[in-house]
Parts: sequence; C-alpha cells; structure tokens
Amino acid sequence: MGYAEHMMATAGSVPPTLMAATPEGFLMFVPKSLKDVAEKDKFANAGRLLAVAHKATAVALVLETWATSAKRPGPALPQVPPSQSPDRVEVVVIMAEARGVKAQQFLSIQRDSRGKFARFGTSPEPEFNEMEGRFAQMMPPKKPSDKDAQMAKMRLAAMGIIVERKGQNPMWN
Repeated sequence: MGYAEHMMATAGSVPPTLMAATPEGFLMFVPKSLKDVAEKDKFANAGRLLAVAHKATAVALVLETWATSAKRPGPALPQVPPSQSPDRVEVVVIMAEARGVKAQQFLSIQRDSRGKFARFGTSPEPEFNEMEGRFAQMMPPKKPSDKDAQMAKMRLAAMGIIVERKGQNPMWN
C-alpha cells in the first residue's frame, strides 16, 4: 500500500506494476504502456515469465482501475464496462500471491476539489474465492526448475525485457 500511496501522492496515478520477491532480491516491472488489449496481455505474460525466470517466492500486482459492483446479491453484474458506468469507483487494486496463498485489497481513490489525490478511502472488500482474468494467477503453481527459469529468461529476452539490478531502492529496479 505504501508504494501505491507514494505514487498517487507524487505522480497522481499508479503505473501498472508487478513486484516480485526472488532469491536474488526484490524485482519490479513497470510496462512502458498499456494502451490496448495486446499491451495488457503482454504485461500479464511478461509478469508470469518473470516469476518463473527469477523463481519468485511471491508476487504483487498493483493496478489503478475503474470498478463497479452489483447492487444486489446474485449473479447479475452490470453490463456496462466499469469505465463507462455512472456507478464507477476509481480504485487501486493490489493482488498478492505466494504458492497456495492469494489475497487482494481494493483501495478507493479519494480526490480533493481540484481532482488531486487526497487519500485512500475504504472500499468494500469484494468476496472472491478466486480472482479471474488476465492479471490473475501470476505465480507458477510449483517452484520452477533451472531449465524452466532459463527458458523463461530466453522468452523475456525475445520480448525485449531484460532485468537490470540497480541497487536496494525498489524504485530503481
């Protein structure tokens, strides 16, 4: 939550960010752009490959998005995309995973009269048994072998993604 709050306070938004705890240390991945579906898919796929390539023990995904929720209990969800819904709420979602453990937190974005970030408000926690979608299940189900890690590094290199170690400050990686 500290990262999201820092980015909102200093930049006014949170870039899509994957963070991973690995045996070599902390890793952050921020894509250049998420302008379309292909870029979103590439970010999700690269995140999964990074988790395998660096044998991540845990990952967290931080995304700023619009959200809507069903007004009444039951399977009926709004048919309008959240970004177009009059009932939308601007949120930052944090999804964290380790093998066998998953958690998520939704932080509603509170803005002042000028539209600047003021603070995070409480957002009703949706009850999910399992998150679904392109950004779910970022962790491999079992610890990757050395061969799997090497293959994932080669695929990342083919995508133009090379990990740079820039020191202890997570903002540098």
